[in-house]
Formats: sequence, C-alpha cells, structure tokens
Amino acid sequence: MRGIRPFWRFNVLTVVLPLALIGAGCGTATAGATPPFLSHQALYELSLLKARGNVALNSVRGRILYSFSGSACEGYSSEFRQVSELDSGEGKNVLSDLRSTSWEDGDAKSYRFKIETKMNDTDPSVVDGVAERDGDHISVKLKQPAAKNFTLDGTIVFPTEQIRRIIAAAQQGKSLLELTVYDGSDNGEKVYNTLTVIGQPIPGDRAVTAPDPSTASNTMKSLTRWPVTVSYYDREAKTNSGEQTPVYAMSFELYENGVSRALVLDYNDFVIAGALGKFDVKDSRPCK
Repeated sequence: MRGIRPFWRFNVLTVVLPLALIGAGCGTATAGATPPFLSHQALYELSLLKARGNVALNSVRGRILYSFSGSACEGYSSEFRQVSELDSGEGKNVLSDLRSTSWEDGDAKSYRFKIETKMNDTDPSVVDGVAERDGDHISVKLKQPAAKNFTLDGTIVFPTEQIRRIIAAAQQGKSLLELTVYDGSDNGEKVYNTLTVIGQPIPGDRAVTAPDPSTASNTMKSLTRWPVTVSYYDREAKTNSGEQTPVYAMSFELYENGVSRALVLDYNDFVIAGALGKFDVKDSRPCK
C-alpha cells in the first residue's frame, strides 16, 4: 500500500504472497497450510485523523483503489490509484492523483513498475523501470524520468517480498523486523530502511469493534491477522543524534492472505485514516 509523499505507500503494503506457516492464537506459530495470497480489489475511504503542530489542514478526503492478482508461479500484479484532496482553508486545496502498476516475480527475482503522479493541474511525473536480482546485487534499468542504469545491494527486498517476510515473522511470533526496501518510488532511485513492529495475533473469530467488508467476508472470517506498523526511513539521511525520524509510517491490520484493513498513514505533520469501504474477491488460477 502507498500514500502524499505524494500520498503513497501501499506496497503495501499491500501486496501479497503465499507462506509456509500459519499464525495461531496467543502469539505462537505452528506448521500448517497457509492460504495462498488472495486476488482481490479493495477500496479505502480516506479522512483526516489529526494535524500536528502548526500545520494548517482542515480536512482530507479521497480514496485508494487497490487491485491485486497472481500466484507464486505466474508472479503478482498490482494496480493502485490514490486520489486525495487536502483542504488547508481559505480556498487553498491540493489535489494529488497517483497511479501505479507493478509486477513481481514469485521468487522475488524481478520487479517491474510504472508510477505516475500528478499534483493539481501540473503535468504528471512518471517513473518507469525494471529491477532484476542477480546473485549478490540488483540491476535497475530506468526508462523514466530519464534513462539510467544502476545497481543495488542484493539484500534489498521488493514490495511483495517485504510483505511475505512480515507475515512470516508474525507467524513465528516475532515482534520486530528490519528490512531495506526498493519499490521504484520518488525518482526511481530511492531506497528505504524499514522497521516493522508486529502486535499479537487477532483470531478470526474475535469480535470486531469497527466491522468492515473484510471482517464480514466468509473468505476472511477464519483467518488470523496482526496489527502492524511499518516505519520508512531515508537510507541516505544523516543524523548526529543516532536517532532518525521516519519519513512516514503505516499502521494496519494484516491478514495471513495479504489483505489489509484499518489503515493509518502518518506523515509526521498529519495523520490520515483509510477505512475499508468495499472489498471484492477476484477469480484466480492456482499453480499447477
């Protein structure tokens, strides 16, 4: 899933993959048959939770539409669009429109992406490229915003692999996970250090204080989910104190099949909620 930097970040975090373990209650994990990641479409309604400091922000409204499909054998495709309007008062509104498509190989060896961002009436900025994992490094070829080739460390993960590892850590009862992530955002060259904090598992039969279409879905009712917060740090930023403020953070409840609900997007100056308003399961072809 994704969000305004310009309102972007659902890789997630909002991407999905099959796993080898299934989470059980009480924070433990047992071996079992994990459901494959679910092909689905989700619509999130955005609203302002709070503004901090002296930030003049009266309201936020918008939507995120996220569509995911694929399997471990054919790879995973995602389409993401986020349209958001920020009202700072006195008729000063900022309209952000982000469109993103991506495909990631089931073995996390290849990642293709195209991201188009538009603010108000400006011309859209486009990032288009492909990243290929080869041994101990990753080769990136950008077509836009300018043709460029460069290499990244092979320990860096792509977005779908990031989610796979978060769920795997949750199923093993871990509470912290550090990963370095490349998703093609910003100018296509940005790499983020991430810290994921994982809470106690939520059994599918536990009562929900704020139900939504995912908690009402028969497909989802038996599945475990975890409260997760992922903080993103600029890998290139320097700090003298030894502590670094995240560029932004995402909190959400993550199901073991990759679906996310109850989004909270924290941009330091303001915080946005993303309530799941519509959820549809899509047809998918299992691996042979």
